[in-house]
Amino acid sequence: MSAEIYLTFDDGPDPSWTPQILDVLAQARMHATFFAIGECAQREPALMRSIAAAGHAVGNHTYSHRHPWLMRSRAARAQVRDGAKALSEVLGREPAFFRPPHGRARPCMTDEARLQGERMVMWDRSAIDWGWFGTAPRIAERLARVQAGDIVLMHDGRNQHNRPDQLLQVLPDFLRELVRKGLRSTALPLHRPAA
Repeated sequence: MSAEIYLTFDDGPDPSWTPQILDVLAQARMHATFFAIGECAQREPALMRSIAAAGHAVGNHTYSHRHPWLMRSRAARAQVRDGAKALSEVLGREPAFFRPPHGRARPCMTDEARLQGERMVMWDRSAIDWGWFGTAPRIAERLARVQAGDIVLMHDGRNQHNRPDQLLQVLPDFLRELVRKGLRSTALPLHRPAA
């Protein structure tokens, strides 16, 4: 039996990159969790529904991905609430998870997520698939360190600095290597098992 890891993809859905990532995951028979931006989900409702229909989990990544530290508390809460509302309108169900943009958690946002019935999920390991360090060889090096139980951060949305084009160069080999190591990616469970 394979040990589980939890691949997560932020900043989508993106009409160019998300379908390619979904195809790679489908070929490997693995599942992931997509932390979607509300306004992107509204622009791409069919794509958002195809993520859920393929058995992947969906989490709230706020409505428009504004930096949490650059907003007043009221606006930050609205980002969480509006992101959840956008996803539930597209999918017909409330998201179970929340991840703040840039990994910058604020008490007001985590509190609002809790009020929305969402569990905040960060990550154990980042592919750093963005900016100058987001080259395919460097992403591959970082992903090679993934261990059983890890929550892994990657990006399916281009947003500003993300490099899903580089990630896609290494993702198929990475998934094959997971199988070789006896690891398998699955969608986040509603309750993370104790280590």
